[in-house]
Amino acid sequence: MSEVASVQLDKVGKTYPGGAAVIREVSLDIADGEFCVFVGPSGCGKSTLLRMIAGLEDISSGEIRIGGRRVNELAPSERNVAMVFQNYALYPHMDVAANLGFGLRLAGYSRADAASRVKRVAEMLQIDALLDRKPASLSGGQRQRVAIGRALVRDPGVFLFDEPLSNLDASLRTQTRLEIARLHRDYGRASTIYVTHDQVEAMTLADRMVLLRAGPGAGELSVAQVGTPLALYHEPCSLFVAGFLGSPKMNLLSATVVSLAPDAVRARLAGGSEITLAVQPGVAAVGDAVTLGFRAEHLRLGDATSPNTLPCQVQWLEHLGDLSYAYLADASGAKIVVRLLEGSRARVGDQVHLVLPAEHGHVFDRAGVALVRCGGRT
Repeated sequence: MSEVASVQLDKVGKTYPGGAAVIREVSLDIADGEFCVFVGPSGCGKSTLLRMIAGLEDISSGEIRIGGRRVNELAPSERNVAMVFQNYALYPHMDVAANLGFGLRLAGYSRADAASRVKRVAEMLQIDALLDRKPASLSGGQRQRVAIGRALVRDPGVFLFDEPLSNLDASLRTQTRLEIARLHRDYGRASTIYVTHDQVEAMTLADRMVLLRAGPGAGELSVAQVGTPLALYHEPCSLFVAGFLGSPKMNLLSATVVSLAPDAVRARLAGGSEITLAVQPGVAAVGDAVTLGFRAEHLRLGDATSPNTLPCQVQWLEHLGDLSYAYLADASGAKIVVRLLEGSRARVGDQVHLVLPAEHGHVFDRAGVALVRCGGRT
């Protein structure tokens, strides 16, 4: 049985011939047994970073350690990792049992030991009735289970998942996501690094999320924020994080600081309304251009006597069964989405007063960096 392995990246970078840097000095610590999700826009370099950890891509600088051991020069088979790919990569001429056990036979396991491991993993994944079938006769979800099982039988210290659900339909993605979460909980031995561009997968699976983005260079990957899913959702450190996480995305409104209090700033929106938000002293000055942010679920419709109100017009209503959203526009034309309370009587065309609660507001400076809030969650 392999031991659980931590993963450390120390200023890891990759530069292609000709000097084009795609990853520059990424440093991360992934603890023993942790489920860590790399999430970010498509094409930002998430899969490249994962393949560097696996040994499928060379690194140009820095150091990768798995289980405390430097692995820069080690082949993928020597790194104590197992990878599940987006395209399953099953052998079409082999049945499920042979696909599951193929890597074990190459590694020199006895026939009896390999058969025992295959049986145990097949039962765990509920594919034991499929062992004599070929991949062509399996559904997409079944093929993905076989691909996961092929990694499980090796009993690695680290599992690497590269967008494993992207080829499945919506219902199968939900089902398989729950199965992966259950496997990590029940299996309980391996650390997991999971790559996705789907924030729902990231939020529901991760112990800790690493939000990645293309950096200042063309296609150059950088780390935007690291933390628990709820920490990134409730306390984004930048406009990029605030705009990426959440469905609908955080409402972002341009404003200018007009006055300061010991624990707050007052900012004027483009339409002329003024809003007060709690921030720590010394982080803003009068005249600063800022961006105010509010999640849809923190907003409500009130009346003109409420503090921090913004006159708006209802432009569209969206009813989603258990949830309803109103799409509003203020005097400047800025678009705002608010989650409606049950029983709301809002109608398209209504003039309403939107309440922006100070305790839930975010303030970002001209560079897009979050100002430290008073009473924030982190």
